[in-house]
Amino acid sequence: MIRPLHDVPARPADLLPALAAALDGTGPAVRPGASGPSSAVADDVAVVVRTSGSTGEPRAVLLSATALRASAAATHARLAGPGRWVLALPTEHVAGLQVLVRSVLAGTTPVTLDPGPFRAPAFVAAASALPADGPRYTSLVPTQLVRLLEDPAATRALTTFDAVLLGGAAASPDLLARARATGVPVVTTYGMSETCGGCVYDGRPLDGVRVALDDDGRILLAGPVLADGYLGRPDLDADAFVQVDGVRHLRTTDLGEWSSGVLTVLGRADDVLVTGGAKVPPGPVESVLAGLPGVGEVCVVGVPDAEWGEAVVAVVVPRPGEPPPTLDDARRAVTDRLGAAHAPRHLVVTDSLPVRGPGKIDRRATARLAARSLERTST
Repeated sequence: MIRPLHDVPARPADLLPALAAALDGTGPAVRPGASGPSSAVADDVAVVVRTSGSTGEPRAVLLSATALRASAAATHARLAGPGRWVLALPTEHVAGLQVLVRSVLAGTTPVTLDPGPFRAPAFVAAASALPADGPRYTSLVPTQLVRLLEDPAATRALTTFDAVLLGGAAASPDLLARARATGVPVVTTYGMSETCGGCVYDGRPLDGVRVALDDDGRILLAGPVLADGYLGRPDLDADAFVQVDGVRHLRTTDLGEWSSGVLTVLGRADDVLVTGGAKVPPGPVESVLAGLPGVGEVCVVGVPDAEWGEAVVAVVVPRPGEPPPTLDDARRAVTDRLGAAHAPRHLVVTDSLPVRGPGKIDRRATARLAARSLERTST
């Protein structure tokens, strides 16, 4: 059986009732914030959502009502039960969409930030407007958390929540330590559109989710939260979804370590840099650099280099009012922790990092930014 697929504006006022009808089967499937040709999907598909990966073209992911309900139930089971949410993320992407799904299934209405650039005062106002009965939640990306921790009123507001889900991009250990030291109940999440959003919280899979690694170290995910596939792209389905011991898994593009029931995400397989013949995943380098004084945000990328093939470059956004580290400081810290091959050969300071989707760092754009900066300084 099939059902129609309707485009719905991403405004929560439009999307909430349409999403409720899609989940209970009384209305068509919805495609938030999109404008595409008329289409139809399988009967259980409730939502078609675009991916927002840091590289590559977006894909249209088919999420069933069954998977969305399983994801919301597992989230509620891991946290303090169904509650009320502040919506601070765009609803055309899965993290913001899931705030609406959880709200629909909890019978609550989220408090939504006004459209426009993310600002700390707007978040404080939304947190103040959230009813006090029941658990209080919000979902953020690391860039938003950085900005809120720079504002004392916003930091106080964050401490009033029962959980602050943090995903969409890797969060540095320093950022997590700063948040938790001030009493912010941060819960790191790992997942993607193909898993209905976060399915691993603080390194541990949600109920029903299975984690494994393939022979290349890529993360494999299984469970009731998996997407049905991609709209009109059976070729992508065959590449992304694989059978392991008779169980359907999503073969992610991420490398990981799986030990004692805890998953550590090392970063995307195609982000690994090759410099002087050595393979350098940027994630561990970023974690070291993020702990240095004066570093607000950091992204490690590679730029072409005649001697090294790729030169490791640290692109740093300083903390407000603080000087960034020097290249010597950065190299020394990374060499001590990870070895000389991982140490950046250049350090670029910028006001902000390019992002795409709901706050993911755009590594390709950051690499271009770094290359342009190095060209200017060499002439």
